[in-house]
Amino acid sequence: MAEKKKIAFVTLGCKLNYAETSTYERGFAEAGLEIVPWEEEADLYLVNTCTVTEHSDKKCRNIIRKLHRVSPGAGIIVTGCYAELKKAEIEKIEGVEFVFGAQQKKEVVPTVLQHISGGSSRAKEQIHVDECSIRHTKACDTGAQSFLPAYSSGERTRSFLKVQDGCDYFCSYCTVPFARGRSRNSPIAELVAQAHEIAAGGIREIVLTGVNTGDFGKTTGEKFLDLLKALEDVEDIERYRISSIEPNLLTEEIVDWIASGTKFLPHFHIPLQSGSDTVLKAMGRRYDTDTFARKISYIRNAMEHPGSPKVFFGIDVIVGFPGETDELFGETYRFLKETVRPAFIHIFPYSRRSGTRAATMKGQVQESVKTLRVKALEELCAELHSGFVESNRGVREKVLFESSDKNGMMYGYTGNYIRVERPYDSTLAGKIVELTL
Repeated sequence: MAEKKKIAFVTLGCKLNYAETSTYERGFAEAGLEIVPWEEEADLYLVNTCTVTEHSDKKCRNIIRKLHRVSPGAGIIVTGCYAELKKAEIEKIEGVEFVFGAQQKKEVVPTVLQHISGGSSRAKEQIHVDECSIRHTKACDTGAQSFLPAYSSGERTRSFLKVQDGCDYFCSYCTVPFARGRSRNSPIAELVAQAHEIAAGGIREIVLTGVNTGDFGKTTGEKFLDLLKALEDVEDIERYRISSIEPNLLTEEIVDWIASGTKFLPHFHIPLQSGSDTVLKAMGRRYDTDTFARKISYIRNAMEHPGSPKVFFGIDVIVGFPGETDELFGETYRFLKETVRPAFIHIFPYSRRSGTRAATMKGQVQESVKTLRVKALEELCAELHSGFVESNRGVREKVLFESSDKNGMMYGYTGNYIRVERPYDSTLAGKIVELTL
């Protein structure tokens, strides 16, 4: 009997990539390949890439070269956003056998399996297609785009379910619409079926993920709120989170429904990007600070009550955008500290991306200045997060505990994403426990 071929996976970037990699893993495992850790020698490696910053691109190149050193005879499969935008560049790296762009995700498993069985020549010759230039004013034709259904597996507590892909916003700094394509989605019925599959695996929490998650419905004409209501009825899934949603898409109707007593948790990851209206306009964002502040206030008023958990807001912020002076950065700092008061700030120094409008804007900010601004927001984040945790002290909350034993301790997360530790107890792994914080 022939020895099983071994395949290992490396995922870089967002949770959406993790969901897609898990789907690839299940496909190859069902075909009889053995899944091994990427640090081990394998016959094939799949690298799911990110291209959100220049650092992301460099990290992708480095990991590909490292895998080739670990196992020089292995074939390396590269997919994801970096593979879409820099296909020709990746194909020149030694050891790379397959390069799949964003529109070829559904081809990954069948094409590689066909190659393994001897049914094709080198993948570069078989699947190469013309790249879409990111200098175009719009992404590749929507009609040619496909959607890869995906969800993550392998954890006992939570799964990331891909409900949407692509983006139609084209913010001035961002290459994601060029890498991921136009906004599209699976039908609600298919996503509910996937949620049932997830529940059958013993997982109790689902995180809805996408590139522009709240834009769900462009393909099928369905509404995001209708998706939430359909998922609410899936038995055995006890908790849902929305991984990231644009402030203009998180409607009052959605907030009111969640606040009415549903499985959706008081945890929102909302991109702000800047607390300066001048910078927001230059970024091409679809709101101003007044709109953002009113949305945060509305959510708090709808969901926070005496003795109840506080709402967790994770806020994305870019520092050092072209034209961001010290004064404009100060507007962002004060807006976060005095008005939004989030539980956590996800901080990103602006990365100049070729082909975007922002790359040619005047007033490019020095890296040393970006570093100082990142540090200032990191210190503010620590202060705000500490205050958020303290404000929940004494509140009754439900914690979903992970299964890992770390030096005799286990941890879990409350509905509003506060990390809780306690002595390890195997009977609590994967269970939801109510306690006083």
